[in-house]
Amino acid sequence: MDKQQEFVLRTIEERGVKFIRLWFTDVAGTLKSVAVAPAEVEGAFAEGIGFDGSAIEGLARTSEADMLAMPDPSTFQILPWRGTVDPAARMFCDIATPDGKPANADPRNVLRRALDKAAKMGFSFYVHPEIEFYLLKGTELGPDGQPVPVDNAGYFDNVPGGTAHDFRRRAVTMLEQLGISVEFSHHEGGPGQNEIDLRYADALSMADNIMTFRTVIKEVAIEQGVYATFMPKPFTNHPGSGMHTHFSLFEGDRNAFFDAAAPYHLSIVARQFIAGILKHAPELTLVTNQYVNSYKRLWGGGEAPSYVSWGHNNRSALIRVPLHKPEKSQSTRIEYRAMDSAANPYLAYALLLSAGLKGIEEGYELGAETEDDVWSLSDMERRAMGIESLPQSLDHAIRKLETSDLAAEVLGESVFSYVLANKRNEWAQYRSQVTPFEIEQNLRTL
Repeated sequence: MDKQQEFVLRTIEERGVKFIRLWFTDVAGTLKSVAVAPAEVEGAFAEGIGFDGSAIEGLARTSEADMLAMPDPSTFQILPWRGTVDPAARMFCDIATPDGKPANADPRNVLRRALDKAAKMGFSFYVHPEIEFYLLKGTELGPDGQPVPVDNAGYFDNVPGGTAHDFRRRAVTMLEQLGISVEFSHHEGGPGQNEIDLRYADALSMADNIMTFRTVIKEVAIEQGVYATFMPKPFTNHPGSGMHTHFSLFEGDRNAFFDAAAPYHLSIVARQFIAGILKHAPELTLVTNQYVNSYKRLWGGGEAPSYVSWGHNNRSALIRVPLHKPEKSQSTRIEYRAMDSAANPYLAYALLLSAGLKGIEEGYELGAETEDDVWSLSDMERRAMGIESLPQSLDHAIRKLETSDLAAEVLGESVFSYVLANKRNEWAQYRSQVTPFEIEQNLRTL
């Protein structure tokens, strides 16, 4: 038994923890949980906890049903919302087959494989997400058929006595109790819309943190009598909720994206990484934006990127190179702006990292930056500049992913096939619906 496992067992005993929740994420990005008693934890470390993998979205076929959840002791945390009476804790798990091998369809393992490839190239991968969400008075719709936000405030607004202040303070406190560092929190542009930015961390830890973050936000909302949603576009006339994510590669302690003599201090490695993501972004969008509703955000305005371009501090570009202090080489990074806050972070980060690494491996050339507001250009102007669009619907994104050799390789056969099958089913269900828009437009005129 290693020292981390011993620490977990000792803490459970000293803190009187009564329940330990073993967490993992299915291919669709839903958090799964099984609670075990303290007496079972030592055995779980040694042998795992068996479960029926075929009952979990995308994890295994019926013929391969037996799976093991192997708890990762480095992720042990007491859950602050459970209080001090019969306290509970959690650990994330890696999923294994009965012979102890990592399960190919475990999203955590998909990301770990991509990180292992980066490590073989000499890189570690760090991410810093800006996570947006809406706070609503409940799930019931208002008289206008729209959700009802908790306030009518806007970007960076200070609302004395407002729900959002208390909510963010409680949420940030709870996140930090879980060991998740928060950099900023503020009101976003939509009514009831908020953003909390997590301090950068390695990609695997951050993916775990994002899954924990969503749970914390939901729990705090319940506690405060409101409802939190990560739906990409809950309002027709207000901005969608994105998860802009900053990326950087390090070689040891050195930022591989920094070159003091280069324009914007972007090294050749950084430029090739950007070129890799830009080249492959359309075929990966089904994973970074995985719902029908995701495309209402991408094509509904509100600063969501719709076109494949990059720019220095250009917020209409898919990839933005933020301003930073020239003397701070460690802060050189890029920001990917398409991903929404409902994505499966393990799969999304694995694919974006792999696209960037492919750009480095194959020496992709980065085209000219886009200084114009891409949204304001005409289709003809964009074509002349060689600016491609992202998929315009879930169906379009499915067809793009189907042709992606990169995604098939990174995700593995089982995850790749499941994602496509799952999303084809969602599109078929959506396509068969008669919407209020159609009734309003056509019922009285046709």
